Amino acid sequence: MEFWDISINKLRVKSKFLFMEEWKEYKLGEIVISVKDRINTSVLNISSYISTENMLPNKAGVTLSSSVPSGNAIKFVADDVLISNIRPYFKKIWQADRIGGCSSDVICLRAANITEPSFLYYLLSQDRFFDYVMKGSKGTKMPRGDRSQIMQWPVLLPSKNTQQRIASILKSLDDKIEVNRKINENLEQQAQALFKSWFVDFEPFKDCEFVESELGMIPKGWRVGKLGDFVKTTSGGTPSRKVDDYYINGNINWVKSKELQNTFIAETEEKITEEAIKNSSAKLLPTHSVLIAMYGATVGEFGITTRPMTCNQAVCALLPNKNVPYSILYTFARNNKNELINKAIGSAQQNISQVIIKNMSFVFNDKAFFDFNYIIDPMLRQIESNILESRRLASLRDTLLPKLMSGEIKVNDMRLSEKQ
Repeated sequence: MEFWDISINKLRVKSKFLFMEEWKEYKLGEIVISVKDRINTSVLNISSYISTENMLPNKAGVTLSSSVPSGNAIKFVADDVLISNIRPYFKKIWQADRIGGCSSDVICLRAANITEPSFLYYLLSQDRFFDYVMKGSKGTKMPRGDRSQIMQWPVLLPSKNTQQRIASILKSLDDKIEVNRKINENLEQQAQALFKSWFVDFEPFKDCEFVESELGMIPKGWRVGKLGDFVKTTSGGTPSRKVDDYYINGNINWVKSKELQNTFIAETEEKITEEAIKNSSAKLLPTHSVLIAMYGATVGEFGITTRPMTCNQAVCALLPNKNVPYSILYTFARNNKNELINKAIGSAQQNISQVIIKNMSFVFNDKAFFDFNYIIDPMLRQIESNILESRRLASLRDTLLPKLMSGEIKVNDMRLSEKQ
């Protein structure tokens, strides 16, 4: 695998424009096959069944399905491109790496003979494709793409050899992002297993004397209290939308509950100004604050700030301190996510409160916390570093994508600087 220098300034391009006579214009429907083959869901499992619910936004692929319905699904095979047709602005797209079945709300496209499958995936990963789909979508609360209109999308197609080379450049970046993701997944599992071993099962302390507590038997000398007894919590606010300057010129990341995805937060959809913070209930939160979503579909989801950030009122922030480091708060939030979800109330919109979070039972021992942090902190910093690197790689990929797909950059004369 090639690990590329991720600075766009390192690109060495001898010629800016590819001779456009090498490219031909088509409609999308002329370079793909719309898959309609069926498969019975009885032969599928949570890994091979794909619906819009288990497709991840922002081109992040798929996760396991929560269940598999009975009946038939559209049969896909490896290299097919799957696109969620509900709320296209979420940019849910995946190139299949297995055989399976997808729901009718997912469009399944297969590369025709003139099209390289990986090139097709990157062609459809462009923001301008999703923008095009949104323009023709129907419905307001839950817009759906118009399949007929989608097939009319105009595209430029180079030779198959050029398609392969373009896809190879982009895939090398995605491969590194995927390596980082798998490393992080492994590290997160290790961190959570260690938290459970230390602070739920007390395995490293089996030789200690144990005493009764409200949580059951715990090592003697440990304390049990409420989370709010040991750390400060706060929530945020939404600056007035009537003052454009609060948002247009913002440089402080403003976290909304929908952006909490159980990991480090690199950037946010919107940013606000210092003036906006001064004139609202939003507060500047320190690096490595642990944020928990309190309202809506994301109740219980959490994230960790990678720099000073702020948040809206739907988010509760746990502020680490010298006695309770963020490694403890991160693993605690992950371990208690289901408990928070179960405490959510309300039918129209599920929600919890800062009081509920502060009243969660919390076991404390400063020596154990210090030792645990010594082990976990390097793991979390590696996760954070990988996330930030992957973000830079994704930014480079997204910068290159439209330029390569339009022929603006001549792939034959382009070399990326390889890290030594």
